[in-house]
Amino acid sequence: MTPTPLAFIGCGYVADMYLKTLALHPELQLVGVMDRDARRLRQFADYYSVPTYASLDDLLNDARVRIVVNLTNPASHYELTRAALNAGKHVYCEKPLAMRFEQSRELAALAQSKGLHLSCAPCSVLNEGAQTFWKALRENRVGTVRLAYAEMDDGPIHRMPYEKWISESGAPWPYKDEFEVGCTLEHAGYLVTWLAAFFGPAQSLSAFSTVLVPDKGTPVPLETNTVDYSEASIKFSSGVVARLTCGIVAPRDHSITVFGDDGVISLADVSDDRCAVKFRRYHRIRRRLLLTPWNRTYPMVGRSNPKPPQSGAQRRDFSRGIAELAAAVRERRNPRLAADYCLHINEIVLSIHNAQESGAPVRLTTTFAPMTPMPYA
Repeated sequence: MTPTPLAFIGCGYVADMYLKTLALHPELQLVGVMDRDARRLRQFADYYSVPTYASLDDLLNDARVRIVVNLTNPASHYELTRAALNAGKHVYCEKPLAMRFEQSRELAALAQSKGLHLSCAPCSVLNEGAQTFWKALRENRVGTVRLAYAEMDDGPIHRMPYEKWISESGAPWPYKDEFEVGCTLEHAGYLVTWLAAFFGPAQSLSAFSTVLVPDKGTPVPLETNTVDYSEASIKFSSGVVARLTCGIVAPRDHSITVFGDDGVISLADVSDDRCAVKFRRYHRIRRRLLLTPWNRTYPMVGRSNPKPPQSGAQRRDFSRGIAELAAAVRERRNPRLAADYCLHINEIVLSIHNAQESGAPVRLTTTFAPMTPMPYA
């Protein structure tokens, strides 16, 4: 198989996570990287011994490049993704797809008009833990599903030494961007992508978001005080309701729990690609319905897949989504993280993020074709 050539735009903190997992996918070939900050570009390129582009135009005019991977700050996602699509490149973009929904819709329409694929992170729904969870649901291990609880709390980051967080190549954690973009746009997608894949498109949601810690103690003043806590109740087309929380105040909790008529299925950490899937079933004892006290582990799928390296508190294959996009290009099919799916995820997350302004129930306007499980699942 001839490797699919791709290029990175952006050499900041998250680029290390992609580069470190790219080696898990020999079908991908990084032909060059580009960053508007010359010092950051040189530091990244020297550390990993990868070629560089002098400008964005040089990258976009490189006929070898089939896929552009947009790893810039969220405010730049729309502009650079649009430029790459207009240059005839397939695009894999870091989350969020765009900061405004009308921009996301425009990007999806542009990709379709040019016969190109547009995918967006997060890609963890493609991992072994998510695919195992989904398989257990498809096999009806806990009966008819009614409710899901999804937690994406990252702990009190404002009290942590975030100014000292440095990537392997030496890039600092972009705390200013992270706090100004907000935890919902940055992190809620890790669970919304799972919920939508499992239960289908969302029909409506009611959400609440607020700023709990106005002063994050940043060395550089923040230009905007973005929400640092949100919660939402999401109604899916299948009838399932999910309660989602996302914040940077409560202790770290990246769990998902699904409640069915016959039992409960859970996974403790969606940040770990191979986190075990546990389930318990209900039993009738006299007149009462009780959960068995013993957790059973559902057999993990995809055990032959290579393990991703540890990156801080998470063990994720960040390049899995790029590999899925490249496979879709080779096989002349839609990627699992297709533009309509990514657009729907973006609409859900933005609706939760913006709840502080509206506070009203939201009827979702987008939908997507059902995702198929990974071949190994």
